[in-house]
Amino acid sequence: MAQQSNFEKEGNHIWEHLNWNPSKQQLEQLEHLQCLLREWNKQVNLTRLIEGHDFWVSQVLDSLLPFKNNLNKQNTPVEIIDVGTGCGLPGLVLAIAMPNSSITLVDSIYKKTTAVKEIVGKLNLISRVDVRTERIELTGQNLSFRNKYDFALARAVAQAPILAEYLIPFLNTNGKAILYKGKWSRKEHEELIKALSPLKGQIEEIRKIQLPENKGVRNIIFLRSTMQCPLQYPRSIGVPVKKPLTS
Repeated sequence: MAQQSNFEKEGNHIWEHLNWNPSKQQLEQLEHLQCLLREWNKQVNLTRLIEGHDFWVSQVLDSLLPFKNNLNKQNTPVEIIDVGTGCGLPGLVLAIAMPNSSITLVDSIYKKTTAVKEIVGKLNLISRVDVRTERIELTGQNLSFRNKYDFALARAVAQAPILAEYLIPFLNTNGKAILYKGKWSRKEHEELIKALSPLKGQIEEIRKIQLPENKGVRNIIFLRSTMQCPLQYPRSIGVPVKKPLTS
């Protein structure tokens, strides 16, 4: 497998950004994930970031960066929900890197969740990864999922106030919502603060990181609840997008 050997020679330095190294089994699982995404991408448009550093930096490293402080703490169980998961990332990478985790992947597009379910099976992660085909507003109003998760994530391309409304209701008392964003402006910051007020949330931290291999800047926004999110959030299907909580 020339591609894998090439990564071992040229790409191992990416783990230095995490102060963590995958085990041999984890590296094999990540390589298997890459192969599975490559195969499924021929049938379903999952992601264009599959080869070389597009995969190892823009997908794998990027998925793990917010969890730099958790990767070497494998004793405590962690519940994670990945909203708008698309090709299954960051959730599947986290499931591989954090064997103490239980992951819920949510996406409304049936073709994508069908592919992700097959990938989960091939990676032998069925016992820890649940894939749901559902609008996130419905999942967020389901009492079985509210106030449950240690981490709620979104790499989806959407305005921060919309993502906050999706994620905050899932958090348990000490939970954190994580937004993966590229550019981050003062206007976006102010709009997010405004949206967080009715959600009973606040910004805890923003980390700005330069990705290696010229893959650009990643802003990671950490949110937390100040008290339990009111039951009316998230609002009905489509409303968070049409009327963001910024007015």
